[in-house]
Amino acid sequence: MSVAQTAAPAWLAVPDDANALPDAVWPAGADRDAEGAIRLGGVSTRALAAEFGTPLYVIDEEAAREAARMTLAAFRDAATRHGTDAQVYYAGKAFLSADVVRWMLAEGLRVDVCTGGELAVALGAGADPSLLGFHGNNKSMIELAAAVDAGIGSIVIDSFDEIERLGAVLDGRGVAQRVLIRVNSGVHAETHDFLATAHEDQKFGFTIADAPAAAARIREIAGLELVGLHGHIGSQIFGTSGFEESATRLVALLHEIGGLTTLNLGGGFGIAYTSADDPSPIADLADGIVAAVARACGGLGIPLPMLAFEPGRVIIGRAGVTLYEVGTIKPVSLDDGASRLYVSVDGGMSDNARTALYGAQYSARIASRASEARPQLSRVVGRHCESGDIVVDHEYLPADVAAGDVLAVPATGAYCFALASNYNYVPRPPVVAVRGGEARVIVRGESIDDLLARDVGLAARSIEGNA
Repeated sequence: MSVAQTAAPAWLAVPDDANALPDAVWPAGADRDAEGAIRLGGVSTRALAAEFGTPLYVIDEEAAREAARMTLAAFRDAATRHGTDAQVYYAGKAFLSADVVRWMLAEGLRVDVCTGGELAVALGAGADPSLLGFHGNNKSMIELAAAVDAGIGSIVIDSFDEIERLGAVLDGRGVAQRVLIRVNSGVHAETHDFLATAHEDQKFGFTIADAPAAAARIREIAGLELVGLHGHIGSQIFGTSGFEESATRLVALLHEIGGLTTLNLGGGFGIAYTSADDPSPIADLADGIVAAVARACGGLGIPLPMLAFEPGRVIIGRAGVTLYEVGTIKPVSLDDGASRLYVSVDGGMSDNARTALYGAQYSARIASRASEARPQLSRVVGRHCESGDIVVDHEYLPADVAAGDVLAVPATGAYCFALASNYNYVPRPPVVAVRGGEARVIVRGESIDDLLARDVGLAARSIEGNA
């Protein structure tokens, strides 16, 4: 074992080829051109960086659409085999823009939103309001009124307070609003494992014990039409065990409450961020979850409800790649005699907060060229004033990585743009969609002037200076 390898985590293997693009992590069709540059959607990353600058979010449109088609087909096929139907809502919180809304609708999906802002994006993109679902643990009266007035398809009720708020919004409007109850099933899944507890300590949803009382109160309020239950057990989940246990508990509750036709089992399906990740194929997940619902319904002698799911990451995550320009290179000797190469890039936690927030693992490749240099244990870090500003915690990059190289981090389509900030007054990057050898901006990037324009003190000084 080399000195450099001793600091590497056990899951990270030294690559045979530090230029290779593992199929499970990168968008389908990603490759390198004759000059060694990575291509996404048929467009050179070198050309993308030159035209649009870095950092840059790149979304492979065809990859996102194909993932949407595969996901919808998987759940509908599984549901059909058991004599019911399935709807798939794209979870807009993963990444939302007008173009993405249109892609999802064109592929037959619906769209799930969580705030008034996300609702506005979906409606602005031309979405049929009846194809939208509205989540959130603290929806305001203004947001609820906007959703009802738009004619939203369903609202997922999260608390007793929200029942009363929504009832007040509906009072005098003379319309009916379809609602589901969000239920905390007591199953919490994190990647491969799940932990069942009697009551979860979290902000979302009703406990199973409280859900019947919530249903009774909803049915007392004119205009509220209770159609089903909703459950969500976590994110970045690779197996079916947690989903199956949650489904079994929710089916029993569905039967207890009675008169419900819909069961929404949420999302949280995982993707590969590194070559060590091995998520279950979406078709296998669909088969296992729907079969669990069928078994639970069969045991109670009740028909299967209409099923709904809310995937986000599994649709948009792998379709996204973030490009950076390499700046400072710094070899660091560690206490145990190992060494690590710190590779600083021109972005960081402002465009990808997941590593700092969750300890998320990513991979990286030099995108602007191929290299024959030996692999060197590296850590890709950002430009922000935080020691935790890490983009890729552990990776083997070619030892000749240098300032000016374009670095690509794959699987960044979900929760990177969505969580972006202006920390240290860094503008948020643009989002570019690629397809068929062409690239176009779908979300404009910010400039420093954009940020300064929001500072009232600076705006006042500018006005005084021009007086």
